Amino acid sequence: MDLTRRDQVRGLNVIVSAHVADVGVRATRAVLRERPRPESTPGLRYAQTTLTGVIASGPPVVRPGRAALLAAWEDDAALDRFLAADPLAGRLADGWHVRLRPLRLAGSWPGMPVEIEPGAARDEEDGPVVVLTLGQLRLRRALPFLRANSRAAGRAAADPAMVASVALARPPRFVGTFSVWESTSAMCHYAYGADRPAHREAVGEHQERPFHHEAAFLRCRPYGAQGLLDGREPVAAAARAS
Repeated sequence: MDLTRRDQVRGLNVIVSAHVADVGVRATRAVLRERPRPESTPGLRYAQTTLTGVIASGPPVVRPGRAALLAAWEDDAALDRFLAADPLAGRLADGWHVRLRPLRLAGSWPGMPVEIEPGAARDEEDGPVVVLTLGQLRLRRALPFLRANSRAAGRAAADPAMVASVALARPPRFVGTFSVWESTSAMCHYAYGADRPAHREAVGEHQERPFHHEAAFLRCRPYGAQGLLDGREPVAAAARAS
């Protein structure tokens, strides 16, 4: 989806937030229903609430009772207002959330930045990095996607440089992943290293016959993390490891 030039310019300052919380099975349904809308949430550019799962080889594994929110905001102040007053933020308050400064975007996604601020990625080799993959699945390509994803996910799950990860889904079409890595160089070795072909093969299959109607790969610098995910704060753990 192409954005207008005005939106492209505004997109330079967009920040992204990711929220993950164990809310219980019944409350997960409420989280899915309560997806914020840009027209009624000041400063919100995009939002998606999802089920969550495990990034691993094999068939998808859903994590019952754990929900996630991905959102893009005009600035930190807009996110602060949401966290202070929105009922959905209250449902997710006991979980973990992190603010993300976009560094690179491949593909396109409504509401996400389609241009990256000049110089934003100059220091990306230093410190932790977060990767978001986003897709609107072509249902007829679901089985090939799951096979390719299983191989790539299995290799990622075995990589010691991936500190934390969450599979994301909102049936029937939205699929995504969220992962925290010790560094950009470690993440790139997983993605493009000659000795680790699973990810490159999955990308090649998608390029030949797309799995998705729309897809994006977003690399971000994490900051402002709060709370715990599986008993630890992943960005701090990644910083210590790097």
